[in-house]
Amino acid sequence: MRYSVRHLTRYAYGAPVDLGYHLLRLVPPTTESPARRQRLVEHAIAIVPEPDGLAGFADHFGNRVRHVAIEKRHEAFAAELHAVVEVEAEALAGKGPAWNEIAAEMRDDGFPEETAVAEFAFASPLAGDDPDAHAFAAESLAAGRPVIEAVADLTQRINQAFDYVPGATTVTTPVAEVMQTKRGVCQDFAHVMIAGLRGHGLAARYVSGYIRTTPPPGAEARRGADASHAWVSVWCGAPDSGNGLGWVEFDPTNDLIVGEEHIVLAYGRDFSDVSPLRGVILGGGAHAVDVAVTVTPCGPAAQAAD
Repeated sequence: MRYSVRHLTRYAYGAPVDLGYHLLRLVPPTTESPARRQRLVEHAIAIVPEPDGLAGFADHFGNRVRHVAIEKRHEAFAAELHAVVEVEAEALAGKGPAWNEIAAEMRDDGFPEETAVAEFAFASPLAGDDPDAHAFAAESLAAGRPVIEAVADLTQRINQAFDYVPGATTVTTPVAEVMQTKRGVCQDFAHVMIAGLRGHGLAARYVSGYIRTTPPPGAEARRGADASHAWVSVWCGAPDSGNGLGWVEFDPTNDLIVGEEHIVLAYGRDFSDVSPLRGVILGGGAHAVDVAVTVTPCGPAAQAAD
């Protein structure tokens, strides 16, 4: 599938801003895993007002970041991504090893898995060590159960047990509160799932990105399709060792194993690592923010698929 992506974030300030410094994680990466590949074909980011300084770098997790400096008085700030991205997915080659075998390898002295995997097995600021999340996940994690089957079951149970209520939480709502209220949105469900899996020794990443705005013919409308979306990437064993499947992604908000409808924007331990836009300003007072996202099929590949 080939998609056209538009992501606009606009801030309107209640008072003039004298200085603004922002970090933008708005460049979809090119990625490859055994069952899913993503390729960035082209992209452009428009920023208003014109930046006085602009620099790019890769963060600890490999996400592409732009540092934007606005050093003149302004009353609004906007960043708009236009991108073309290709996504290709294949059926998983099996259900993977038993989840507890993967967790046991993660616990071994010296961490046999590479650091880039092992670091996602630990609690993080927004996906902390929560006993209720651990207990909830435990119901899906019977010893010997294949990892794909176990995690897909947890994905479905979160989808069924938690109510999708936009505005019920903020990006910093703790997992403990979500476990109590059983309400939230995509980032909350991702944090609950990550905290639960890490509590049993599995490595899980937070994924920010987008989901196709209009589903394919015959499919249900997807939650989170009109804004930035979030889901979970789970380490399912090394692909070069037996029946391991590498990183596989699951969307608890929509009860899906991620395929061609999702576009990755960034990976991190939780939302605090991957916010698409964050910064500091001098002045501004109260402000309003408007976010608009559209992901639409484009080009011959999309026409053939539909």
